[in-house]
Amino acid sequence: MEKEIIEALSWRYATKLFDASKKISEKNWKTLEEALRLAPSSYGLQPWRFIVVQNADIRKKLREVAWNQPQITDASHLVVFTTRDKIDESFVQSYIDKIAAVRGVPKPSLDGFKNAMVGDVVKGPRASQIKTWTQRQAYIAIGFLLETAALLHIDACPMEGLDTAAFDKILKLDGTGWGSVAVVTLGYRSDKDQLATAKKVRFDKSQVIQVID
Repeated sequence: MEKEIIEALSWRYATKLFDASKKISEKNWKTLEEALRLAPSSYGLQPWRFIVVQNADIRKKLREVAWNQPQITDASHLVVFTTRDKIDESFVQSYIDKIAAVRGVPKPSLDGFKNAMVGDVVKGPRASQIKTWTQRQAYIAIGFLLETAALLHIDACPMEGLDTAAFDKILKLDGTGWGSVAVVTLGYRSDKDQLATAKKVRFDKSQVIQVID
């Protein structure tokens, strides 16, 4: 398993050209969806929504405001990562309700956890920087999606080259409390993508990993 993981991570790259004729199977896509759903977040609060855009006309519009990058229209699947503009007590309560239902515990037993979250992300100093905080959570989910795709030998490209305000307008997110952060396109590489065979460039382990005994 260790060898398979390293091989998959070495195989993956930020795909620039997708083969538009190749589509991700329903079975594999369900696995990728679960990878998103199971991604970790601070407090487990999940301040995100993942918008899967399959409509060809909408994807053409999104491509126009994403530096005309072909991945937007050519990839099998396009996932737009969105996060909450703010966290309020009702959102925290919805999470508490979910915990109580899933774990079969009384809601009052979760008051301490609820108060800790409210005191931090709703009423605490972090509340003034909540968009930055929620966006960091989204990048955790992006990482989970990319690694799962690699293990399935599905190509992917994380993308920040987009006009998020324009994305929000096209996706009708204005006024909903949600905003676009980044995009991941997924599918299968084109044999015309020269980067597919380029050697991966990474700093040596000694340069990026420090061990303190």
